[in-house]
Amino acid sequence: MALAVRRFIGLPWSAPVDLTPFLESLDGTTLDQVLLSVAVRGKVAIAMKGRFLLRAVCESFQDRSRIGCAVTDEPSCLAYLGREPYELLICTDYLEVGNGFELARKARASQSELKVVVLALGDLIPAEYSEAPWLEAVVAEADFSGDQRPLQAAVMAVMGGHSYRSPSLRTGTLPYLSCPRLTPREYEVLDLLASGLSDREIAQKLVVSEETAKTYTKRLLRTLEVSNRLQAVLKGMRCGMVKL
Repeated sequence: MALAVRRFIGLPWSAPVDLTPFLESLDGTTLDQVLLSVAVRGKVAIAMKGRFLLRAVCESFQDRSRIGCAVTDEPSCLAYLGREPYELLICTDYLEVGNGFELARKARASQSELKVVVLALGDLIPAEYSEAPWLEAVVAEADFSGDQRPLQAAVMAVMGGHSYRSPSLRTGTLPYLSCPRLTPREYEVLDLLASGLSDREIAQKLVVSEETAKTYTKRLLRTLEVSNRLQAVLKGMRCGMVKL
C-alpha cells in the first residue's frame, strides 16, 4: 500500500489533557518492558493524541522525574517548553489541539538543541516537512503497532545526533495488516483500553473483578496477535475497530 495517499484515521477531537501533575500516580507500565531505556539527562516533553497514548508513553519511562511536560495539545506543550530547557520532545502528528509537526518546528525554533521524535499516526510525513532539518526522527504508526523497537531506535538515534525514519517511511510501503474478528466483549475491552483506563478501572466499568478484567485484556492481546496494550490500541485503530 503506497504512502502517497494519506490514510484518514478519523480521530475525533476531545478536550486537552495535562498529566504532568499526576505522573507519580501512574500505575507501572502499559508495555511489557520499558520502552525507552536510553539515558536522557535533561527534561523530556511528551505531547500525544489522546489520554491513552499520552499515558502509555509516559509510563514507558523508567525515570518519570525527567518528564516535565505530558499533554495532548500544542499550545500547552509550547507553554511548558517556554519555561525551561528540554532535551527531548516526543509527539504525535495529530494532537487534540494543533499539529505535532508544527509543534516540533516551533519547539526547535525556540530551543535549537532540542531532540525531536514524531510518531506519525497518519503513516507519512507531509511534503512541506519531509526535508526539514529540524525533523530528526519520524516513526510511522504502522511500524510501531507491531513492534516497539522503531520508537526505541528513533530515540537512540536522535540522542546520538543522528536522524531516523522507520521502515515504512524509508520504503514507501506499509506492512501487511491482518484484522481478526473480535467478540462483543473484546470490542468493549478495546474501547476501554483506548480510553486510557487501567485494569482496576476496566473492572469497575464492567462490574467484574480486577483479575477477570486482566483475563479479558490478555484474551484481547492474543486475538489481535500483539504483545501489549499500546500495540493493541494502535492495531485496533488501523483496523477501524476503535478511535482515540
